[in-house]
Amino acid sequence: MDISDPNTLLLILAGPVAGSFFGLAADRLPRDESIVAPRSHCRACGISLGPRDLVPILSFVLSRGRCRHCGAPIPAWLFYVEILATGLGLIAALLATSPAEAWAGALLLWLLMALAAADLRHFRLPDLLTGGLFLTAMALAWISGRPSLPEALWGAAIGLGSFLLLRLGYQWLRGREGLGMGDVKLMAGLGAAIGPEMLAHMVLFAALAALAAAVAQAARSGRRTLDAAHALPFGAALSAAAAILWIALRLPV
Repeated sequence: MDISDPNTLLLILAGPVAGSFFGLAADRLPRDESIVAPRSHCRACGISLGPRDLVPILSFVLSRGRCRHCGAPIPAWLFYVEILATGLGLIAALLATSPAEAWAGALLLWLLMALAAADLRHFRLPDLLTGGLFLTAMALAWISGRPSLPEALWGAAIGLGSFLLLRLGYQWLRGREGLGMGDVKLMAGLGAAIGPEMLAHMVLFAALAALAAAVAQAARSGRRTLDAAHALPFGAALSAAAAILWIALRLPV
C-alpha cells in the first residue's frame, strides 16, 4: 500500500488517537486501574479533562505541556507515545498488502509500544496487553501468512516454554525470581509475531540492548560493576527488538 491510499491516510489519522489510548493503558493497567473509568483527569489536581484537553498531540503543544487548570507538568512521554503511534501506523500501512493486514500490523506495533512503555515506567507487563498481543499476532498470521499460522503457534509455544524454563531454572539455582511471569507471557505473543526461526535473534538483540542500558546506567551512577539484584525492564527491550525485527522482515528485498 502506498501513501496516497485512503486506508493509509486513515491509519495516519488514527495513529495519534491510538497513541493516546495505549498511553492511557500503559499508565493505568500497571496500577490496576480501569481504562474505562474514571474519565481522563490530571493526576496533580484531579480535575476531569474536557475535549479541548484531550486532542492528541495538539492539546499538549497548545498547553505547552502543562495542565491548564493547575499548571502541573503533563508527562512528556504521553506526547511522544502519540507521535510514535502515528509513525508506527504509517509504517504498518506501507508494509501491508491489504487493509486488513495494515490494521492488524498497526495494532501489533501499538501493543508492543504500550508494553514497552508500561515496563519502562512500572516494571509490569499487564495481562490485558500481553493477551491482546498474542491474539493480534495470531490474527495477523492468519491474514498475512507471515509467519504462517502453524509457525506462529510454534513460535508462541517455543517462546513461552523457553522463558518459563529460564524462570524456573533461575529460581532453582539462585533462590530468587530473576524473570517475571509477565516476560514469560509476553514471549507467547512475540513468538507468534516473529515465528520460531527468528525468535533466538530477537532475544539476542533484546539481551544486548538491555545489557548496554545496564552498563550505561551503572556508568551514570558511578558504579564500576553491575548489580545482579537491580531490576531491568527486559520486557521493554524484548518489545522493541520484536517491533524492529517485525518491520525489518517485511521490508522489500
